Amino acid sequence: MGSKAERYKSGVMPYAQMGYWNPDYVPKDTDIIAVFRITPQDGVDPIEAAAAVAGESSTATWTVVWTDRLTACENYRAKAYRVDPVPGAEGQYFSYIAYDIDLFEEGSIANLTASIIGNVFGFKPLKALRLEDMRIPVAYLKTFQGPATGIVVERERLDKFGRPLLGATTKPKLGLSSKNYGRVVYEALKGGLDFVKDDENINSQPFMHWRDRYLYCMEAVNKAAAATGEVKGHYLNVTAATMEDMYERAEFAKQLGSVIVMIDLVIGYTAIQSMAKWARRNDMILHLHRAGHGTYTRQKTHGVSFRVIAKWMRMAGVDHIHAGTVVGKLEGDPNVIGGIYSICRDAHTKQNLEQGVFFDQDWASLKKLMPVASGGIHAGQMHQLITYLGEDVVLQFGGGTIGHPQGIQAGATANRVALEVMIKARNEGRDIWNEGPQILAEAARWCSPLRAALDTWKDVTFNYQSTDTADFVPTVTTA
Repeated sequence: MGSKAERYKSGVMPYAQMGYWNPDYVPKDTDIIAVFRITPQDGVDPIEAAAAVAGESSTATWTVVWTDRLTACENYRAKAYRVDPVPGAEGQYFSYIAYDIDLFEEGSIANLTASIIGNVFGFKPLKALRLEDMRIPVAYLKTFQGPATGIVVERERLDKFGRPLLGATTKPKLGLSSKNYGRVVYEALKGGLDFVKDDENINSQPFMHWRDRYLYCMEAVNKAAAATGEVKGHYLNVTAATMEDMYERAEFAKQLGSVIVMIDLVIGYTAIQSMAKWARRNDMILHLHRAGHGTYTRQKTHGVSFRVIAKWMRMAGVDHIHAGTVVGKLEGDPNVIGGIYSICRDAHTKQNLEQGVFFDQDWASLKKLMPVASGGIHAGQMHQLITYLGEDVVLQFGGGTIGHPQGIQAGATANRVALEVMIKARNEGRDIWNEGPQILAEAARWCSPLRAALDTWKDVTFNYQSTDTADFVPTVTTA
């Protein structure tokens, strides 16, 4: 980098020469580390591009400024320390960048993201930029609340153990009156589901005011609980224009006896953390619908990987997050989804490059986040869903419940029976992956709703190429 006089001479200097590239740097245990996929413009050196990302996401600007010398600038500069070509993707590179913990406000996702994904994503020397993964140090994690309830306490409150939870999204998601909406909720819960939910865009429209919906939904929940002897719930969406409106709706849901409320990702990180703190104070499960995420998580070269969003949301404090199905209608490569589920549920997530997980992550006793699988799934896929996703998951069959030819209650019963027989077979040691269709067919002989569901949707699949897959090439090593 030369002498200090040269370093702070007025004018423009390459970012690498300003100290934002240091191949000898060894990250500290307290550093936050980010892996970016960078695609430099033609003629831009990848090391300089990595240094520019480090600089623009920490302390740099486009020209030398002498006021750096009024700070502990050597500590505060982010340091790009490793650049690797992306396997099979010419012109793309994985850049590892370390950030000193002092660059970030305690317990603030908004502040963390303002640096990591702030102005740098519009930087002209880059064709594209994607945040692939982050390692969050224990020292920083301990400044966050984490999930308001967590998987263990949620199961205790619901008194449901040893199987996935079952849910459904009310359909059609827009247009029903409050009373008819409540009828759908009752039928689904009475038929065997644990939860029904509002969809992301049902808030308080002319055809159904939020207060009316809450009243009819909770009447349905209470009637279904009385009829079945089980704890039931409905995700009442409290998403609204202002925090005051959201708090008002959440308080009303609590007064009605709801065990769970729902928010959308689009309300923003500060609002999400605010609602998580409210949920913790009020013993409420907090469900997060990831509305809007596909605008920046789906493409491989630009945006933010959903595994990073999952990390941020576990830190922020939600209890549920839609995390992919593998077999449904929405984006979901099996390996990538496996990595996201590990991030949600592990006490210590192990590095797994095949799943897109670049780092070991100690979760510092933050509660576990329940992943939710929804979107184009049905009873005939039950063996695949349990094999791929395990049992700490909410399986949500919206169309697969409400579209049942025998009615909503029959649709819910079909899903509950499919789940129960598959869990029983698994616990007996049967190979549910290969025997799953036979297990379902055997159950369908005595359960007409399941038989109708299998007949209706047996040929429905969504076999499209995933756009978000892990770039990983296994290396053969000698024994």
